[in-house]
Amino acid sequence: MSRVHQPPSAIRAPDRDFRLRDVALVAYGPTVVNATGHGAVMPVLALRARELGADVSTAALVVALLGIGMLVASLPAGALVARIGERRTLFLAGLVDAVAMAVAALSQSVVLLGAAVVLSGMTWTAFLLARQAFMIDAVPVTHRARALAALGGAHRVGIFVGPLLGAGLIHLFDLRATFVLAAVLSLTAGLMARLMPDLGSASRSEQRAAGHLPVWSVLVAHRRTFFTLGVAVIVLGASRSVRDGLLPLWADHVGISASTTSLIFAAAAAIDILFFFPGGWLMDTRGRTVVAVPVVLAVAVASFLLPLAHSAIGLALVAALIAVGNGLGSGIVMTLGADTAPAQGRAQYLGGWRLCGDIGNTGGPLVVAAVAAVAPLATACFVIGTLGLAGTAWVGYWTHRLDLRRRTA
Repeated sequence: MSRVHQPPSAIRAPDRDFRLRDVALVAYGPTVVNATGHGAVMPVLALRARELGADVSTAALVVALLGIGMLVASLPAGALVARIGERRTLFLAGLVDAVAMAVAALSQSVVLLGAAVVLSGMTWTAFLLARQAFMIDAVPVTHRARALAALGGAHRVGIFVGPLLGAGLIHLFDLRATFVLAAVLSLTAGLMARLMPDLGSASRSEQRAAGHLPVWSVLVAHRRTFFTLGVAVIVLGASRSVRDGLLPLWADHVGISASTTSLIFAAAAAIDILFFFPGGWLMDTRGRTVVAVPVVLAVAVASFLLPLAHSAIGLALVAALIAVGNGLGSGIVMTLGADTAPAQGRAQYLGGWRLCGDIGNTGGPLVVAAVAAVAPLATACFVIGTLGLAGTAWVGYWTHRLDLRRRTA
């Protein structure tokens, strides 16, 4: 497993003097703004495709293209950050995403809308990776988990607020207004990123002098980490994304209305937000395992309980259980990546780490769909729960190993 990387102390304040509010504006401001735009668009993306004449399956494909864009851009985004730095990458990502959202608003064809969605997914991956790399440099290791958990919390706040703003705009105008909002917010986030200090300029100069490391050489050098903790990250991503497919399907199965389901998801999102800072504190003081395990275990237990939920209250309780685990695990994927990232080739490494998370995020709903296609939905819940228990054991074992290494480092 690669050695735990600690950023040079010269680029940040001493541990005892550091306060999260010191990096709040430059780290969390662009994240909240950009996530708000994405949150506004996500609930209406399929509806926009339908408005342009797509059938149901094609509209679902358009939504899936966002994840595909993120998946294919993970490794190139790491190479981009290594060459031009976090600040320039964030600015460029905001600018390109603004163009993509403007095209989505003005598009008159499903094909052009799909292309814009893929491009938006690619920029979102670059944005996520660049902000993670910045935080590794800006925050001392003693506060790392809290800072990254707050970064995950900032993303959740944006995703929560976005649909509320989008609903108001749709009421006043039409669906396209949400994409215009997303374009404005993406551009604003990019401009806000220009306020960031360029903390990685010295290390990039050193790497240019020594020659940039190819992405694949970095991944091969750290293959053991990717085959152990990287697989744990895939499990974490899949567990988080399973709820977005499984819970709505069960709600429809037992006759719960779409509006009630939306309210349940909104309440779960609020619970999610409430637990992000306690989760970060636990990671910094008690280790990574204590929050990584609940993320997967909560989904496993909830999957077993879901067939017993035949009312809105029952579904809400299951959703709340998942939200508590997910909230506690806010920032866990970024924190594990920061813990294991090497000093040389860090951005390329984080691109591979991002790819693991994106594989999990994309694969979770596919597992639900595959099992539900060949078995009753209640059976699918049991299968997902069983897989979740196996995933819990894997995540617990390898994160515990990492915690032991961190204590002796």
